[in-house]
Amino acid sequence: MAFDGFSDQTLSRTAMKAELLDAETELRLAYAWRDERCEESLHRLITAYMRLAISMAAKFKRYGAPMNDLIQEASVGLMKAAEKFDPDRGVRFSTYAVWWIKASIQDYVMRNWSMVRTGSTSSQKSLFFNMRRVQARLEREAAAEGIKLEGHVMRRMIATEVGVPLHDVEMMEGRLSGSDFSLNATQSSEDEGREWIDALEDDTTQAAENVQLSHDNARLRQWLLTALRDLNDRERFIVRERKLRDDPRTLESLGVELGLSKERVRQLEAAAFGKMRKNLENQSREVLSFFA
Repeated sequence: MAFDGFSDQTLSRTAMKAELLDAETELRLAYAWRDERCEESLHRLITAYMRLAISMAAKFKRYGAPMNDLIQEASVGLMKAAEKFDPDRGVRFSTYAVWWIKASIQDYVMRNWSMVRTGSTSSQKSLFFNMRRVQARLEREAAAEGIKLEGHVMRRMIATEVGVPLHDVEMMEGRLSGSDFSLNATQSSEDEGREWIDALEDDTTQAAENVQLSHDNARLRQWLLTALRDLNDRERFIVRERKLRDDPRTLESLGVELGLSKERVRQLEAAAFGKMRKNLENQSREVLSFFA
């Protein structure tokens, strides 16, 4: 990589001292990297435009990310631009690199803004970086005319201005209103204050439900055992092999073992289930749904 050995502290100083490339030199370096994979040419090309990357990174400091991290992300975007740049298109490298640098920084800012993914669509990404600016301008224009915009009116105007759905504006407004909070933070300033995580509903099975479920399962198991005991040996064998195994056997394999046709095994199975249903109905109507 072009910046192996550079620390965050020296990167800015190195960039400021880098050479300024004219169009001819830039083109020559781009061809040397693309056609010959000359790393020295790549190093000169990227180093020359690190001041551009640093300048763009500084514009995103207001989002709270460390400047060193922003510079590193900008350099990643710059290297991607160098990798994909086609000098035959007649475009200056700096013009091409701007898009990659900006995209890399924006992706980093959005990834680190919140634990909840902030923007997954182009409209949400556009809102994230433009919503506050558009809102401030609309407020200034309204104030100049002596108009106070209500929240719902402002959101509709932002949606129209940016060209995104209204629900995206409403969602992004909530995401930008504040940073994430820890569930382990206390609900009050008191030392013994309850943590927010204590207020979450427990969706696990409660003790009373566990007792009832255990009781019902035990009763159902007893009913099934009683119904099975009323079957003859062959019927009990078929039911066990067909329904009580983790890997149920086929009618054909049971027919081979019992010396019966596949259709005869099916008939015996149906008859056994009929006997069990009648037995269970006699014990309790509550288990009818189990065999429905």
